[in-house]
Amino acid sequence: MKITAVEAIPFAIPYVKPLRFASGEVHSAEHVLVRVHTADGVTGAAEAPPRPFTYGETQASIVAVIEQLFAPQIVGLTLMQREVVAARLGRTVGNPTAKAAIDMAMWDAFGRTVERRITDLLGGFTDRMRVSHMLGFDEPATMVAEAERMRDRYGITTFKVKVGRQPVSLDVAVVRALRECLGEDVELYVDGNRGWTAAESAQAMHQMSDCGLLFAEELCPADDVLGRRWLVSRLDIPFIADESVVTSADITREILSGSATAVSIKTARTGFTRSQRVHHLAEGLGVEVLIGNQIDGQLGTACSVAFGAAYRLTARRAGELSNFLDMSDDLLTEPLQIVDGELQIRPGPGLGVEIDPDKLTHYRQDR
Repeated sequence: MKITAVEAIPFAIPYVKPLRFASGEVHSAEHVLVRVHTADGVTGAAEAPPRPFTYGETQASIVAVIEQLFAPQIVGLTLMQREVVAARLGRTVGNPTAKAAIDMAMWDAFGRTVERRITDLLGGFTDRMRVSHMLGFDEPATMVAEAERMRDRYGITTFKVKVGRQPVSLDVAVVRALRECLGEDVELYVDGNRGWTAAESAQAMHQMSDCGLLFAEELCPADDVLGRRWLVSRLDIPFIADESVVTSADITREILSGSATAVSIKTARTGFTRSQRVHHLAEGLGVEVLIGNQIDGQLGTACSVAFGAAYRLTARRAGELSNFLDMSDDLLTEPLQIVDGELQIRPGPGLGVEIDPDKLTHYRQDR
């Protein structure tokens, strides 16, 4: 299981439509395919989606840090030495998605080597998850139409609604339209991406108090310390920490300080190894968790559902697993399929998915 090489391949696939939210917008999946090769001839793969407006990483920076710093430090180690890898990569500050992709590619290679699914290696709770779909900024009628299409075509009945615009009435109108048109059986929650102040957040949540929302996520910045604690203390639904909890220490700080009451786990940000620690910490603290979306492609989504299905706590809620549907194409030989509102784990070893070499050649950006 000795690691012989680590690849970082930039690729770009356009979105059918841009996804807009408070901290930016995305028109193309300019991601990085990370592959870990071993002396046994096994290759594991994962996807690193850069989010410069959230973590400061770009496609170019992910490729550079992997090729120049990370790969030389881990070639020669084995797939079992995850703690050694984490310690060596941890000497470089930041770069969470680059580190996470290496970790997940190692797990994929390990699963392929021992011929076991990653879900089973992690916990094996179930083989599928309910799907939540993320709705970006648009006019109320357009967002309602997208939600109805996702419900009618894919059976999705849980929706994460991007909010955070000024005036707050814009997003209140969207949420009300969604609830009125979709009915009470559909689950709705909102994500502000830190776009509002604490006062604006409180105003919006008051105006939506009769809309039956499940959660509120990152409505205002975490560094607005007193304002955020004040806001969370006024809410009667869980407040999800996402961008503000990159590390386990961040989670401990936010939960114990009263700045959040739930946690979003994103494997694109914490890989499988650190996501396990986030899960166990959240379970020990008794807080809600859900599987978030880093606007992943299908490979990243396969990672998310593999982790989410492994544990009872993460599998009980719908995971954000559908935004690859907004991409014009993908890299997998067999596309993921959402059926009756669920995404099922692939049966093969590791992640159970394969990269199409022709598509990779077509979309890669380094040749």
